[in-house]
Amino acid sequence: MTSTLGHPRVHLRQTASTNERARELASAGAPHGTLVTAAEQTAGRGRHGRRWFAPAGSALLMSLLLRSPPPLLPLAAAVAVCDVAGAGAQIKWPNDIVSVTRRGLAKLAGILIEGRPQEDWAVLGIGLNVAVDLEQLPRELRATSATLGASPAQIEPTLERLLAALELRLAEPAQATLAAWRARDALRGRAIAWASGQGRAEGIDGAGRLIVALSGGGRSTLQAGEVNLLRVS
Repeated sequence: MTSTLGHPRVHLRQTASTNERARELASAGAPHGTLVTAAEQTAGRGRHGRRWFAPAGSALLMSLLLRSPPPLLPLAAAVAVCDVAGAGAQIKWPNDIVSVTRRGLAKLAGILIEGRPQEDWAVLGIGLNVAVDLEQLPRELRATSATLGASPAQIEPTLERLLAALELRLAEPAQATLAAWRARDALRGRAIAWASGQGRAEGIDGAGRLIVALSGGGRSTLQAGEVNLLRVS
């Protein structure tokens, strides 16, 4: 299937951030589906201001302009990446794509969504480790990173599959998105911690919020923020 997303496309050998470039294009009136890709980012960003690092020519680095994006865009995008990444890919709430290893969860892909709700557009940024050699990453990232282990020649075909997957997932009903996300939930049943508490992850509600059974009793929901697994001794 050929996706209608990804046209027009701007491909850059090197850029600071594909999201920044896509946001500039959005503000200038670029149409829905405009795609920015790069072989290398010098200032790629993840959620919470973290740097996204990948050696040049080893990762799929893309930002897609979506006008009138669906409410569950973060969840739908995560599921679409899993569709392409394979059966072993899971989602760490809200939308980090991970592989489960003996050491814990290793990050395979990251998603960063930015935009202007008042202007009804969003930029969907995705970084997927298609051909990353983990030994080329900074030492502190090696144990917590994962890769598809493909060749650099597979980056472009992976992009084509991802655009097609996004086309399908962004158009499906909310209940289908929620069911697909829940089937890939990497946190359900696990002990977790966040800035203000600890508990056990119990899936997501209909708005995509994380449901937590609190350590002291009762339940709560998290709408945003960083969640980490707790090691249970």
